[in-house]
Amino acid sequence: MTQHLPVLQVAIPLLASAVCAIVRNARIAWLIALATTWTAFVIALNLLFRVQSEGIISYALGGWAAPYGIEYRVDLLNAFILVIVTAIGSVVIPFALKSVECEVDKSKGSLFYTAYILCFTGLLGIAVTGDVFNVFVFLEISSLSAYALIAMGQDRKALTASFQYLIMGAVGATFIVIGIGLMYVMTGTLNMADLAARIPEVRANRTIPVAFGFLTVGISLKLALFPLHLWLPNAYTYAPSAVTAFIASTATKVAVYVLLRFFFTIFGIAFSFDIMQLHIVLLPLALIAIFSMSLVAIFQQNVKRMMAYSSLAQIGYMILGISMVSVTGLTAGIIHLFNHAMMKGALFMALGCVMYRIGSVDISAMRGLGKRMPWTMAAFVGAGLSLIGVPLTVGFISKWYLILGALEQSWWPVVVVVLITSLMAVVYIWRVVEVAYFKDYPDYDCKPVCEAPLGLLVPTWVLVATSFYFGIDASFTTKIAEAAARTLLGIGL
Repeated sequence: MTQHLPVLQVAIPLLASAVCAIVRNARIAWLIALATTWTAFVIALNLLFRVQSEGIISYALGGWAAPYGIEYRVDLLNAFILVIVTAIGSVVIPFALKSVECEVDKSKGSLFYTAYILCFTGLLGIAVTGDVFNVFVFLEISSLSAYALIAMGQDRKALTASFQYLIMGAVGATFIVIGIGLMYVMTGTLNMADLAARIPEVRANRTIPVAFGFLTVGISLKLALFPLHLWLPNAYTYAPSAVTAFIASTATKVAVYVLLRFFFTIFGIAFSFDIMQLHIVLLPLALIAIFSMSLVAIFQQNVKRMMAYSSLAQIGYMILGISMVSVTGLTAGIIHLFNHAMMKGALFMALGCVMYRIGSVDISAMRGLGKRMPWTMAAFVGAGLSLIGVPLTVGFISKWYLILGALEQSWWPVVVVVLITSLMAVVYIWRVVEVAYFKDYPDYDCKPVCEAPLGLLVPTWVLVATSFYFGIDASFTTKIAEAAARTLLGIGL
């Protein structure tokens, strides 16, 4: 059975989503989703440990060897991504039980879990496949289900946010499929390893740089890189809390993985960064995103929107590390995929607890919650410390490696930007802390407000604890990230 784990990683959730749609009972659908996500998590961990001990795993679907058949290929980088997606998916599902009952129409309960597992399947498929057209197929599966999940939000603006995401996502997907088509025309293959071997032979033809340009724009849209980020703030703000926690922690991370896979593995470092000079584009966009989105976050009144703009800044940190094209910089970018998933998942889940009790996440509505919801607000503060980059949290590990990478290349202005934007994160996190702990609960509001139920608190605190654990002992994650970075750069371990 173990040799079939790569395909089971995708097949089990795909079949489970169909079962959720058939049962039409929200509680049963939730149980199916719970069993599915945790099974996928166990499979992902098994694949990660196997890759660490045995090397790259290749699985030929239907017994057709690559490049003629579809190949699932697992190396250290995408095994790490599989663990991130399945870990977040597994933690969000227990949280979703009560959160979804509160925020989603009860008649849509089973459909919610159907779309959730489909989105989960798509993200896993993107990570595990070794075929570029399959990347596009799974990207569309995850995107289409994400549009449906966002549209299930309580506010009517969720429909507008979903439609805006749909339009931007369709444009991004079109650019990606055109890029893939151009590569196929020039090479006659869709297998990633085969493409990597054939592209150097034809890269002098201008079709390959055009394909590179289309893919750059399409992937940047999917990962919400400034200035192609306009779909993200509304999508995160108006989606149900469980959806925001899941998508914010996984979707953009998988998109960053796609960027790494295309530009480091398929096109190759020499073409992407020596000929096409991709880092000259990525570096300024990353710095602008880090600074401008942190600044915009400071002035937001809706805390989910504040965290959405914060996520755009964090995406900038990931791209900044990638644009360094060094072991330390790439390590910073890859490890921040994991670290940001933990901290931002915890923040959005804490806000989901607040939404469950008071029905709002506006700063003005959170007055005095530090006393009335102490565990929820403590979780928010703990994850917020990680977002700032306080020592002993995962956020510190990411920024430490980013600063080291910048210093290696004598990029002192970049170091200054990282430090200044960390202080800006203090400002917007403090705005929430000040209202929650130093303002009195409004006297005119007679509604009793108490702590969130354990079903919401426990998953939230699991991510908060993870943020501190891997901030204190980061040896496991940094070892994987550094090994993956060296592999992408073609440097021996």
